[in-house]
Amino acid sequence: MTVKRTTLADVARRAGTSTAVVSYVLNDGPRPVSDALRARVVAALDELNYRPDRAARALRRPRRWRHLGLLVPDVRLPLFGTLVGRIEIEARERDHLTLIGNTGYDPEREIEFAAAFADSGIEGLIVVGGANGRATAELCRQARIPIVWVHNNRDHIDTAVIGADHVDAGRLAAGHLAQTHRRENIVFVGGFTAVEVAHGDRETVTQRYEGYLSVVGSTAAERIPTDLTPEGAYRAVRRYLAERPAPDGMVIGTYAQAAATLRAVADAGLRIPQDVALVGYDADTANAYAPLMLTTVQQPIGDIARTALSRVLDAAGNPQSADAPAAPIAVELSIGETCGCTPDRPVRDSRARSSP
Repeated sequence: MTVKRTTLADVARRAGTSTAVVSYVLNDGPRPVSDALRARVVAALDELNYRPDRAARALRRPRRWRHLGLLVPDVRLPLFGTLVGRIEIEARERDHLTLIGNTGYDPEREIEFAAAFADSGIEGLIVVGGANGRATAELCRQARIPIVWVHNNRDHIDTAVIGADHVDAGRLAAGHLAQTHRRENIVFVGGFTAVEVAHGDRETVTQRYEGYLSVVGSTAAERIPTDLTPEGAYRAVRRYLAERPAPDGMVIGTYAQAAATLRAVADAGLRIPQDVALVGYDADTANAYAPLMLTTVQQPIGDIARTALSRVLDAAGNPQSADAPAAPIAVELSIGETCGCTPDRPVRDSRARSSP
């Protein structure tokens, strides 16, 4: 049985006054209320356990803040966490608050978040790493909510995706090992088929692998298939190194696999970078205190965030702008130590450097 919600009229009857006076007490104005009458109203509010209908109140008054939906695979990863931060800051500057949902590349979770956000009245939706493109796009179409895709879109719907040039990212990573460090046997770590990867960034990995192939060539290319999880990467790399001669270079297809791959190489008794040089993607470059700084291809997070936000907010007045072609955004190589380069390290605590 549904319990009837207490109304202002109920409170007014209990207090022996008008609904206008109850409203003045709740809103501290605009007209004054005597202390005795205020006390009666407050007592009636408590006795009836009155709760304001905040949704109705929001509809009655002009809003400064509008709401934007943002779906990401995993905010714990540096790439997505930084992207969320940049979009949130940029959105606030345009009077939008951001509702955030972690999808884990799960199609069911993506559509659940999209539906909940649509019901809450969002002005637009940004989907990073889409896993249920057709269904999410159809939901937004019916709700007349602009939608913008970032990074990748699994369902191959005919829309633009805002993101980095992942083919060039693969070319940069493999090219640095082959040309700068003269590595001749470079292996790619990562999976990208539906059989190998259930919930992961397999579309982006496919593009990075394409860039890797353009450097090493199809005959020399070799891949260690993984499910893109740290556990899967560790097992696959350890098994590979136990069964075959070690390569002299590795391109790690995603950041989530980087630490596990480095550990697997070290546990196999190989030195980094002397025996095996490694390049990865999307590292947390602010963390310069790991035992080895990962050489990594970085995406321009600020550019991606600003482009996505402008697209989705501008689409409110021009729906076609969300689907306009989007050129891939250039990436850059961030030099660390795992490839064999010797970048400048930040100065650590002086107590760690002083001799006894």
